[in-house]
Amino acid sequence: MDGKYYTNERSQQIVIALLKAHGIRKVVASPGTTNITLVGSMQQDPYFEMYSSVDERSAAYIACGLAAESGEPVVLSCTGATASRNYLPGLTEAYYRKLPVIAITATQGDYKIGHHMAQVIDRRSIPNDIALLSVNVPVSKDVDSEWNCNVLVNKALLECRRHGGGPVHINLATTYSRDFSVKELPATRLINRVTLQDSFPEISQNGRVAVFIGSHKLWTKEEEEALDDFCAAHDAVAFCDHTSGYKGKYRVLFALVAGQELYRSVLCNVDLLVHIGEVSGDYYSLGIKPQVVWRVSEDGEIRDTFRRLRYVFEMPEKDFFLHYAHGKKEDAYLKACEEEYATVLSRIPELPFSNIWMARQLSQSIPANSVLHLGILNTLRSWNFFEIPRSVLSYCNVGGFGIDGDMSSLIGASLAHPDKLYFGILGDLAFFYDMNVLGNHHVGKNVRILLINNGRGTEFRNYNHPGSAFGEDADRYIAAAGHFGNKSPLLVKHMAEDLGYRYLSASNKEEFMSVVADFTNPDLSEQSIIFEVFTNSKDESDALELMSHIQSDTKTVLANKLKTGVKSLFGETGIQTVKKVLGK
Repeated sequence: MDGKYYTNERSQQIVIALLKAHGIRKVVASPGTTNITLVGSMQQDPYFEMYSSVDERSAAYIACGLAAESGEPVVLSCTGATASRNYLPGLTEAYYRKLPVIAITATQGDYKIGHHMAQVIDRRSIPNDIALLSVNVPVSKDVDSEWNCNVLVNKALLECRRHGGGPVHINLATTYSRDFSVKELPATRLINRVTLQDSFPEISQNGRVAVFIGSHKLWTKEEEEALDDFCAAHDAVAFCDHTSGYKGKYRVLFALVAGQELYRSVLCNVDLLVHIGEVSGDYYSLGIKPQVVWRVSEDGEIRDTFRRLRYVFEMPEKDFFLHYAHGKKEDAYLKACEEEYATVLSRIPELPFSNIWMARQLSQSIPANSVLHLGILNTLRSWNFFEIPRSVLSYCNVGGFGIDGDMSSLIGASLAHPDKLYFGILGDLAFFYDMNVLGNHHVGKNVRILLINNGRGTEFRNYNHPGSAFGEDADRYIAAAGHFGNKSPLLVKHMAEDLGYRYLSASNKEEFMSVVADFTNPDLSEQSIIFEVFTNSKDESDALELMSHIQSDTKTVLANKLKTGVKSLFGETGIQTVKKVLGK
């Protein structure tokens, strides 16, 4: 039909573009209105090999036969109402025969479910044996929803060929647009999965390469050496925090540099970032902006943390690093990162009595070969500014990222090696939330707990937190101040001593320094120790602000002023536009 091209609906365009990028061309379409934006666009593109079937039950079986005979994935498209229900027998067949059938069901949107809207049925839950994966793709309205659409569709299209293959389901929302004037599909990102049996993509020798390590299980010597060899071959570094576990030569703790609000280090500009490990609580280093990301994990799942994912390597990390561990042996990037970190570290001003101040005092005095457990957010952030001895292992509950089990995790870990010291650093809300474990009769003599008691969730009172806009009023409900004895100097003391712990306390720098040696004594004592330190939210916030404003440069200062001005005029949408322009 003259004058008809692609629909102007972005989510439909992304689906079509990704089908082409993944080399999927066979389509069995059934008539309808809700799927007209997809089918109407496809039929105008000669790339697609299309077949029509009025009966959706038959269409699904046609797809099974076509997929089995051709060895290629086949797309199904149907309208709303009960059309998709008729796919169930054919998709069941595809499931048990591992046939790559892609059922794209059209929908008006989940928000209409349950309101007696004509032709709206609920597809949010499907039978276990009709699809390997089911994704719901809403209408794309902005940058975030377009990213979400891209990831979900890539994920589904990859899944239909994964581990032997099988059917997948994409529930695709539409606005019934009648505009088919778009002549070219948008550039949309292709994500590929690589296994040990596949050809590996090449790493450019001209760009900057880095590894980002999230929280990670214990490393073997062979795994660490493989990463070292990879970094040496590509003049790369491994960006870490205290949950990464990696202690090799190319470890770089960069939160102090990356967290500078008025300074953007060029060392944070990475051409290829290899992402390994799980969830990271290092929000500052997560701000690194890579051009391309390769994710390496045995689970093979799409984890698009940096929104730049191109390849997922479904394999052990050691195999990946050994494959690429050939080439020049350089460490210029490592030296540059170490020098910049040392420069910023040397410029830290005098800090008020706070979690950060204590982290600075303790970071190098934690005894060798001990284990460190850090509370989430304020404590983890504070300690990520400073290196600890290489022989000290460190952990944090960043998996679920809650305050509810910090001490229990510490106590559980301490049971594994009764002759090794286990240190726990946490705030008062986390301490009292999990206090019952202190009375567990299995607790030995090897536990040292630093309780930083500021009488509230001080995170919500920090200068850069949304809660700070409420001022003192934040204490009522947001920061939950005044609970658990309201900084009583006796409550924890009595509890600790009654439970058999040695109790230490401090309310200022001098008192802290007078007893800290007892807390960090490398020898096991007759009792485990609880060291309660009283701080206040203003000092905590001031310390964080000082740490975030050590370094500055004109470009970043001006960019921040521009973003502030744009936000006041145009809100968050304007901010996203500025970030795009600045590449931030």
